Amino acid sequence: MSAFGPYSAIRQAGDLYFVSGQVGVDSDSKESSGSIEEQTRQALKNLKNVLESAGLSLGNVVKTTVFLRNMDDFESVNEIYSSYFAGIPPARSCVAVSELPKVSNNTILIEIEAVAYKKNGHSS
Repeated sequence: MSAFGPYSAIRQAGDLYFVSGQVGVDSDSKESSGSIEEQTRQALKNLKNVLESAGLSLGNVVKTTVFLRNMDDFESVNEIYSSYFAGIPPARSCVAVSELPKVSNNTILIEIEAVAYKKNGHSS
């Protein structure tokens, strides 16, 4: 899985997998929607795809960090985010940031990074 810059989309360290921040930009078209809802769905879809490239799923995620351009979007993001994590959700931090990097001239409203756990080749 390729990244938008000089970094790895995912790296393994023992039983932990560190997923770089995923943004609301379609990895094929390099386009994003202007709405926080669509960018949130796309960022979570991208996160899921990166995890699957390493044989993982959203069920393996133990910690996420959500970066928002506008904390007024918190409620909308929570509603969508909660639909992607069934059962016990991962631990999470959510912070507002003044700016996120532009990707292919798209204004980014959200970025989600994750840590996943997989013991001895078995999903948890």
